[in-house]
Amino acid sequence: MKRLIFALPGDPDTRTGGYLYDKRLLAELRRRGWAVELLRLPDVIADTAGVAEATRRLASIPPDLPVMIDGLALGVLPEAAAAVAARGPLIALVHHPLAEETGLTPERAARLRALERAALQPVHAVVATSPATARSLTADYDVAAHRIAVAVPGVDPAPLAEGTGNPFTLLSVGSLIPRKGHAVLLQALERISFVHFQLSIVGSPERHPKEAKRLQELAAGLRHSSRISFAGEVDDGRLAQLYRAADLFVLPSFHEGYGMVLTEALARGLPIVATTAGAIPETVPAAAGRLLPPGDAAALAAALETLMTDPQAYAGLQAGARAARRALPRWEETADRVARVLEALE
Repeated sequence: MKRLIFALPGDPDTRTGGYLYDKRLLAELRRRGWAVELLRLPDVIADTAGVAEATRRLASIPPDLPVMIDGLALGVLPEAAAAVAARGPLIALVHHPLAEETGLTPERAARLRALERAALQPVHAVVATSPATARSLTADYDVAAHRIAVAVPGVDPAPLAEGTGNPFTLLSVGSLIPRKGHAVLLQALERISFVHFQLSIVGSPERHPKEAKRLQELAAGLRHSSRISFAGEVDDGRLAQLYRAADLFVLPSFHEGYGMVLTEALARGLPIVATTAGAIPETVPAAAGRLLPPGDAAALAAALETLMTDPQAYAGLQAGARAARRALPRWEETADRVARVLEALE
């Protein structure tokens, strides 16, 4: 039986795009006959004291076994990466470079960039979750293109959204962290408070409590605060209900390595308003979304106003989203791509 050690930091049940990708990939590989052993590592980004423990756990892996390490850990473990690669095949799984996180000081970003560049040098193959991430790794992290395989996230079929437009229901899904741009969305909506809308923001406040508090205080001070709800982290059933009730999906991110929630919205035929950041332009077809410069509240307000008040403009974007749902990638394709990388290393 083909074996793989899959190492990732923190709680694998965390409901973020990266963790959901990891969890689904693990399940799909097992379905294909791989014996995948999950190796839990400390959250070395949040707790740098965990680096020594993560290094110890990786050192305990028997030689010659292929090891895949999620970039959330590998990016700050260059010495451990070199040691693992010296004993057997090492694969890096990179969702987006760590230095691309919003809100980092220049010094912190530079430090993360240097660590991740060093960590990626000894790996035998890299799996990137979007072409944009692959290009970034080649241009900024000295990873040769031939060492990178792109395996974009899959999406499961889903029923069409049933929003009614009365009130016009907006949905935004993403952890309450600065990179997701929720503050820009709130500022944009304040400019068009005369439009009859409601907004649900779905995402954990636990990853960045300071930002979560800031957003809730910002929302409370708006003229239309009663029309904004923070749903927190929800289960699959509740999330499906929120998607079904939505008219428009909004994600004003400052960077996305892929943006799995965008394809989840498209799977339901939901039109999208997002930004031109990172991989978003490659994830959202032009006919299905309006993409704006990140951080531009005025442009976001104008786009939202148009779609919420012009039925023809909205119908055109909705038709594009419903057409796009038929061509979305599936998880089987994602797993097949990664399996080919693993088999080539064998």
